[in-house]
Amino acid sequence: MIELIVSQGRVADRAPRMIEGAARLARALERRHGLTGRWIGEPAPAVDDDWSLSLPRAAEQLGALGRAVGESIRGGHRTVMISNTCPASIGTLPVVAREIPDAVVLYIDGHGDFNTPDTTSTGYLGGMVLAAACGLWDSGHGAGLPASQAVLVGARDIDEAEAALIARAGVRVIPPKETTAENILDAIGDRPVWVHIDWDVLEPGHVPADYTVPDGLLPEQIRTVFDTIPADRLRGVELAEFNASTDEAENERAVDVILDMIAPVFEPAPVFEPAPVFEPAPVFEPASALVG
Repeated sequence: MIELIVSQGRVADRAPRMIEGAARLARALERRHGLTGRWIGEPAPAVDDDWSLSLPRAAEQLGALGRAVGESIRGGHRTVMISNTCPASIGTLPVVAREIPDAVVLYIDGHGDFNTPDTTSTGYLGGMVLAAACGLWDSGHGAGLPASQAVLVGARDIDEAEAALIARAGVRVIPPKETTAENILDAIGDRPVWVHIDWDVLEPGHVPADYTVPDGLLPEQIRTVFDTIPADRLRGVELAEFNASTDEAENERAVDVILDMIAPVFEPAPVFEPAPVFEPAPVFEPASALVG
């Protein structure tokens, strides 16, 4: 069973149409798959601020998204979160690590998002998301994702200091040309899977996104990732950074491309049963002990 969660509150948005992009995609999913999304937050204007300002400003939204994802997982759903920006996952990935501790996170992004406050050259919170989830810095929203269970897919624009952190932590990187079914299967093994996608991972021109870089994944490679993950192990998906255009035709084409890439997510989704709770067996005294 699918549960759709939609982020509509500002989380470090620097581009003005990220929230609109999330809403457009969510409405398309509602229409196509007969879903009713859980919409969280109120839109606010984009601001080009430093992480030290955008993080506390997003505290309420991050907390609400984390609670929603936790409830969805505990309810046995396959969770689909449509977020305006990658920093929304600062509130959700620690929850995934807590609720599904053996999950592999496929972090599909053109960038590493593995900077810390000490290494960032831009001050953008979006470049620090995965590092926060893996506990390299304290976001105030938890951590707990083992770096050995994080896999960067499609990353190609990685800062020098960031690359050193990735290597030291042991995060696996699968470059665009190596994003094949075989490598995805090797990366996930027999574990449950959570997928995060920033649309800047794609070759520019397919989906409007901020911070695009050339030599990216093609839509068919994203589709292959979802075709490859066994249906009974795909626990959740986060889709971020659709920077809606002012061109309606371009937006419609982009939504169609996304819907095709992620179609396997919506093919009969299993219900994930919560882990059983075993009560300890009662202890009975031998009959002889009861005789006075």
